[in-house]
Amino acid sequence: MDPITVVREGTGPEVLLVHGGASPATTWSGLESLKQRWTLALVHRRGYPPSPQPQGGRQDFELDARDLANLLATRPHVVAHSYGALGTLIAATAAPAHVRSLTLIEPPLFMLPEDPDVAHLQRLGDAALSEGLDADPAVLREFLRLAGASALDDGPLPDDVAASVRRAHGSRLPGEARPQLEPLRKARVPALVASGGHHAGLERICDALARELDAQRLVAPGAGHFVARAPSFGEQLERFLAAA
Repeated sequence: MDPITVVREGTGPEVLLVHGGASPATTWSGLESLKQRWTLALVHRRGYPPSPQPQGGRQDFELDARDLANLLATRPHVVAHSYGALGTLIAATAAPAHVRSLTLIEPPLFMLPEDPDVAHLQRLGDAALSEGLDADPAVLREFLRLAGASALDDGPLPDDVAASVRRAHGSRLPGEARPQLEPLRKARVPALVASGGHHAGLERICDALARELDAQRLVAPGAGHFVARAPSFGEQLERFLAAA
C-alpha cells in the first residue's frame, strides 16, 4: 500500500499526532505553541488528503494500526484522538517499547456496555457510521454535536459536516475494537487519558481506560470533543510529555 502522509512542524522531540474523524488541522488546533520545543508530526489517516484512500474506501482501525506501526521506529511520544485512538492502541500494544509516552483523548472504546450513557453513545455512533446521511436526523445531529459539530440547527447540514459524514459512512464500528491493554501496563509506558467533561459516557470510558493503563487522568473542559483546544490543555500536555 502507498504510505500515509505525515507533516512535521517545529523542533525538538517528536510528538506523533493521530487525528480521528476530523482533519488534523481541526483536531490539533490549540497546540501551536508546542512547536517551539517539540516536533509535531501530524498524521493524515487514509481518506484525509494528501494521504491515499483506504482500501475499499472504508475507514478501519486495523488498517490505521498497520500504518502507525511503521511510524513508531523512532520511539515518539504518541497523542491520539477519538477514532484515531483505536488504531493507535492496537499499534502501541503490539510494540510498547517503541512508544515513549501515550496520550489518548476521548477514544470510542466501549469498555462499559452495561452503562446506559456509554450504551447510548455507542448506539449514536453506530447509526452515524452505518447509515450515514440516511440516519434518523435527530440521532445524527445528536451524534454530530457530541463529535464537535456544535453549530447545527434543524436545517440541511453544512457542506463540510455532510462531507465528513459521507467520509465516515461505512467505517468499521469502534465496538469491534478489542485492543489488549496489558502489554502497555506491564511495560509501564507513561500514559495520559484526557476528556473534555461534556458527556457522562465519555467520562466513564476515560476513567475506566485510565485505570486499566494505570494512566494519569485529565479533564479539560471548554472545547467539547476537541479537547486539544481547551484552555490550558496544551500546557498540561507539555508537562506530561516533559515528565515522560
